[in-house]
Amino acid sequence: MFKRPVVVKTLLIGAFTLLAASFLVRPSMAVDVQEITTPNGLDYWLVSDNTVPLITVSFSLTGGSVLDPSGKEGLAELLSATLDEGAADMDSQTFQATLDETAVRLSFSSRAERFSGVMRTLSSNKDIAFELLGKAMSQPRFDKEPVERMVSRIQSRLRGDLTDPRSIASETWFTTAFPAHPYGAPRSGTIESIGRITPDDLRALHGQIFKQNGLKLAVVGDIDAESASAFIDATFGALPAGEALSEIVGPAPIMEETILVPLDKPQTTIRMGGNSILVEDPDFITAYVVNHILGGGSFTSRLYKEVREKRGLAYSVFSYLSSFDERGFFFVGVGSRSDRAEKAREVIVAELKRMAETGPTKTEMRAAKEYLKGAYALRFDTSDKIANQLVGLQIQGRDADYINQRNELIESVSLEDAKRVAKRIFSSPLLTVVVGQPLVTQVSEEIKG
Repeated sequence: MFKRPVVVKTLLIGAFTLLAASFLVRPSMAVDVQEITTPNGLDYWLVSDNTVPLITVSFSLTGGSVLDPSGKEGLAELLSATLDEGAADMDSQTFQATLDETAVRLSFSSRAERFSGVMRTLSSNKDIAFELLGKAMSQPRFDKEPVERMVSRIQSRLRGDLTDPRSIASETWFTTAFPAHPYGAPRSGTIESIGRITPDDLRALHGQIFKQNGLKLAVVGDIDAESASAFIDATFGALPAGEALSEIVGPAPIMEETILVPLDKPQTTIRMGGNSILVEDPDFITAYVVNHILGGGSFTSRLYKEVREKRGLAYSVFSYLSSFDERGFFFVGVGSRSDRAEKAREVIVAELKRMAETGPTKTEMRAAKEYLKGAYALRFDTSDKIANQLVGLQIQGRDADYINQRNELIESVSLEDAKRVAKRIFSSPLLTVVVGQPLVTQVSEEIKG
């Protein structure tokens, strides 16, 4: 069943180099996004283009680290690391060797509430590529040796994180922001929790997540709708229909607090943030523009100008908006020399207060809109990016025509709405985590001025 195509003017698919496994950009052109239902009733979006002999499949399933049992945090991440370590009649070595020989790339990842995967292949190898993907999803082996190997690899990374200021700051912030809630649990687990996970645990979580319910899917590249639908039915149709997973109860609002984690380093890392809005909130586009002005605009943002350009307090500073299914939040980060960290924190707090009280200016709004509209095409300059963007739009509940509407939505944001939304978000209580040496309390006349 073929639904209406949506013509998207953007940058299309690049060329794949086998050694680098990367995509090169080719000139801008129109792209047809087809919303299709397969004969077996699976919905997906397709961008069909035979300019280069490549196919990318991106998909997302309901479920992630929020399903990790207490005491076995990191289970979803370990699942993502072991799915391609043997499947069906192929042990780990055979499976990996086949991937290499056919230049097929499989990768899986987990987040809090979604589990995702990407397959990349030359179109000439699509038969074996879809077969391998189907086996990894439907018949993973979870043999003892590869599971233990992946456990050791994750534990090694976690040991490094124990002394990494950015990892410490982020984990402490989320644990404090969402106490006794799955959103606050360590997504990668701990050295101890990862060590407790067994192959049976992986099989149980796999059974919870790998179902057709909640599947979001996009195919991009050198394949037509008829062939793509046949492959999707054969690959994803093997998954059980399943029941919807229970919804997560929303966490309590983020509260005002400052936490110091002592660490003997020459640089202090600061992470702060507070309550924001969900992606589906009518104000989200407006909030997105406002955040770009505050700290999402790299070299043009207020935070960059005030913290780095004017005062030289840090090399980089940023802010972003994010959202779980049941809680939105904003996040600000900076790293500064320890003797300048308090001043950097003061500047950021002052800018958050100024944004909440007066909002952006007319000049800032015009510059932000022009940048955001112009940069949007860069999200579609490779087949990987196109596929991931299409899946992301499906997760957000948007239709394919949003790609054409998005810049109009950006342009329609008014200065009055921007001021209102800035106050709505950045008046939020501020949770601050400082990793490094204690901040020296001081009153900065420079900031006042």
